[in-house]
Formats: sequence, structure tokens, C-alpha cells
Amino acid sequence: MYVYDDFDRTLVAERVADFRDQVARRLAGELTEDEFKPLRLMNGVYLQLHAYMLRVAVPYGTLSSRQLRTLARIGRRYDRHYGHFTTRQNLQFNWIKLSDLPDAMAELAEAGLHGMQTSGNCVRNITTDQWAGVAPDEIEDPRVWAEILRRHSTLHPEFTFLPRKFKIAVTAAKRDRAAVRVHDIGLRLHKNAAGEAGFEVIVGGGLGRTPFIGKTIKPFLPKRDLLSYVEAILRVYNQYGRRDNIYKARIKILVHELGAEKFASEVEAEWLTIKDGALAIDPALVTAIASHFRYPRYAPLVDNPPELARARGNDAAFDTWFRNAVARHKAAGYAIVTLSLKPEGGPPGDATSDQMDAVADLADRYSAGEIRVGHEQNLVLPHVAQRDLHALWQALDAIGVATPNVGLVSDIISCPGLDYCSLANTRSIPVAQELTRRFRDLAAQRELGRLHINISGCINACGHHHVGHIGILGVEKNGEEFYQITLGGRADEEAELGALVGPAVPYAEVADMVEDVVAAYRELRAGPQELFIDTVKRIGVEPFKERVYAAR
Repeated sequence: MYVYDDFDRTLVAERVADFRDQVARRLAGELTEDEFKPLRLMNGVYLQLHAYMLRVAVPYGTLSSRQLRTLARIGRRYDRHYGHFTTRQNLQFNWIKLSDLPDAMAELAEAGLHGMQTSGNCVRNITTDQWAGVAPDEIEDPRVWAEILRRHSTLHPEFTFLPRKFKIAVTAAKRDRAAVRVHDIGLRLHKNAAGEAGFEVIVGGGLGRTPFIGKTIKPFLPKRDLLSYVEAILRVYNQYGRRDNIYKARIKILVHELGAEKFASEVEAEWLTIKDGALAIDPALVTAIASHFRYPRYAPLVDNPPELARARGNDAAFDTWFRNAVARHKAAGYAIVTLSLKPEGGPPGDATSDQMDAVADLADRYSAGEIRVGHEQNLVLPHVAQRDLHALWQALDAIGVATPNVGLVSDIISCPGLDYCSLANTRSIPVAQELTRRFRDLAAQRELGRLHINISGCINACGHHHVGHIGILGVEKNGEEFYQITLGGRADEEAELGALVGPAVPYAEVADMVEDVVAAYRELRAGPQELFIDTVKRIGVEPFKERVYAAR
């Protein structure tokens, strides 16, 4: 858990005061909406279909119990008693009145929360692995480096008005849980042959209208050079990125048009002029930043204690949840617990204010007061003693966040779609809700194995449909909602873009189409142990197309 200092608190408070003045001028008619727009966007405020939306940053996905209670209170006091967790490890409030925004932001600021740079053409919220700091397969806590980048990029005068929004993700584990290859910059912390830790630098990933998997432009970058190299990338992008065409403004287009090798050479040339200057990272800085993180003092415990073994043996429902939602922890006797925000018939990623308060209480009791937000739109308790898992499960089940479907077909990632977003062409939430009903049978879900469905209501791809095992993209045709289906996408260390399986189908048929794809998978897989993604990789999409379109 990162603890903010006086500088952070002063900065956030001053931004709230500035925004309060800007809102007052807008309400008084002294600012037009066009004049107000760039001011509100830099504070995470959007104007959506029905109301203003406030996007709150959750840096690298880490929340304290106090912060989660603050979010619950904001939802209860200023919104409609809930919040929506996003694929960027943020939280969105969809119904806040403009006149209430300054007060809501002031309450957030008291807890070290804000909406700065969750929007606009700047460096957005830095994201990372939701298991960071506790994952047994990581080489060190990547949140320290995410925090260094956050400090450097926040209100950076040179990079506040980039050609387009800019997203950075960091991971330090063998398993990529941060989707670094579909970000503008992806950073993978690893060790070279000499055992030194440094970064693989991946540039030009991104989804949306023109999706790309990022290209490695620096296989190994020493830690001291992280800030200077990232700054060099941003300078090259700021200089050469398109500003005349919003659809060609992302860095992925620049990398594609120049070619990764040419882009890398431009970055290298810029980097050599600054690498040994003020941006070279002193190890003392890293130590100072790391000192702001608070880690639990883990009691000496043993793995698989007798009380856990008894509970699993005596309670089949608990054992099912355990096998689905509990992961290994780096400390013996502890566990990482994922809380599903994907109940049957519910909007993916939503949590009520009452649920947030209850999770905060459980985090205090069982997880050292810490909660994580994952880009799959679920929550995580990262420090749970294994002996407490049965009691925790009972409490989670009572508040509706213990559905044992994490990573399964009903654990759907979805954008808000046309129910909220002014950019969307189609609905996303009702499609997700219907699919969770179609696949409600948990035994059948487990038999299918790991299978990710991602839904986007428009080409902007906020639901990351391109990297879903099954991706669903809403498109408008003559005023009607249609949906394209892609297969074989993935966002992990073997990241790939999904392939289109065939023509778009109307809204009334999209859930049937997904059921047909799953039925085809059962028929086509090499055996019950072959996962959906492996079947698609082995045989391609054509055999699926032949089966799912045969009766259409």
C-alpha cells in the first residue's frame, strides 16, 4: 500500500480548488461547454449520454480500505449507490451532477484519490499486475516503478497535450497479468544473463479502430535509464505523432508507419542526449519511493493448514470457490483472493456502495486493509491467511462477490456501451447479462475451462474485444445493432489479436452465436483438457465458421 506525502496531498487539494472555480464559472455561464471541456477532461470528468461521469484514478490498482469506503460514500451521496470498475484499474461514477463534482472531488482528495489525467491527451493512470508485490512469479514489486512513472508524468508540462491519450503498463512476473503488449508503452521487468534486473520496452500496442500488438524496441534497459528512455519515447511521439487526424494520432500508428526499427533508432538518438542527465535514476530515489509502500508483517504460517483442509473436505461449495478464486501467495500460509464482480445477470465490474463498504471491512479483517483492482474488472484481497479463507468466503458470499467464475465463460469483460457512453453504437451490458444467464451452470463452466469473453459497444474497444478469447464488437447497420465475433485473442505474454469468424449478427442473435461457438469448441477440441484458446490456435477460425454459420 502506497502512502502519499505532503506534496501529493497539497497538489491534489490545489487541483480541487482550481476545478471548483472552473465549475462555478461554467454554471454561471462564464465558460461555454467547449471552453469547459478541456478543463474537465484533465480532471477525469466526461459528459456522457445522460449525465456527467467522473473517472477516479486507482494508481496501479491499489486501494486502502479507507479509500474504498470513500468511494462507497461518494457513490451513496452523489451517485446512485454504486461505482463501475474499469479495464484501466479506475472507478467510474456515472450519475454525478456537475454542481456536486467539486464537493465529491474534495472528499476524494481527503483520502488521496483524484481524477487527474484519467482523461485527456496525456499519460493516463499507470497500470500493473493486480497481484503485484505478492505474486510468487515476480522478480520484484513493479508498483515502485509505476509510482516513479506516475510522479514523473503527472502534470508534466511537455506531455500534457500529446497527439492522443497515452497508456503505460508495467509487469515484473513471468505471467503477464497487466496486458503490457496492448499498451502504448509496455514494460516487462526481467533479468538478463548476468542476473541484472531491467526492462524489456514494448511500444506501439493498442486496440481501438486499428489494433496492434506492441513491438519490442529495447530488449533490456537498465533500471537507472527508465525515466530517460520513456521520456525519449514521448518526445519522439510528441514531435512526429499525427495531430491532423484523430484516427491516426496514437503512437501505434506512428510505430507502424515508421516501422519498429526506424522508430527505435529515433528514440535511441533522442535518449543518448538525455540518458546521463537529470533523469538518470539514483538508487536512493528508488529506495525513497519504495519506503512509501507499506507491506504487512506476515506471521510465520504453513501452507494448507489443517483447518483449510477440513473446510475444503467438508464443504463442496467452498472447495469449488477455493479452486476458482484463490491463488498462491509468495508468503507461506497466505493466499491471493479474487472477488468476482460478475454475478449472473449483473453489469460486469459494478459494485454497490454497500458492497464496497463490506469489502473494506473484510480487507481490514483479513487483508491488512488493502484491496486491488484488476483489469478484468474484479477486485482482489492480496494478503489473506489460508486459515481464514473459509470465514472470508462465507462473508463474501453473503454480499454477492463470491461467484466461483473467475476466468470462466461468465467472467465477462464489458464496456458500459450505449447504456451510458455517447460514443457507443450498441449495447454491451445487456449482452453480457444475457450471456451470464445462458452460461449460469457453474459445472458446465468449469468443464469448458478458461474462456474469456470481451464485449465492446463500439470500435474504440474499451471492452478490449480484440484480445478476448471470444471478442464481441457492436457495430451499427442502418440504425440497427449488429455484433461482430472474433476468436483467438489474448492479452497475456503470448498476446494475439482475435480473428473475425464471419459476418455480423443482429442483437437478437448474438447470445445464440456465442453458444454456437462454444458448442463448436466442444466438438472441435482435441480433448477435455484442451483450452478454447489452444483449440483456436491449433485449427484456426474456419472450422468454427463452418459450424456456427451452417444454419444461418
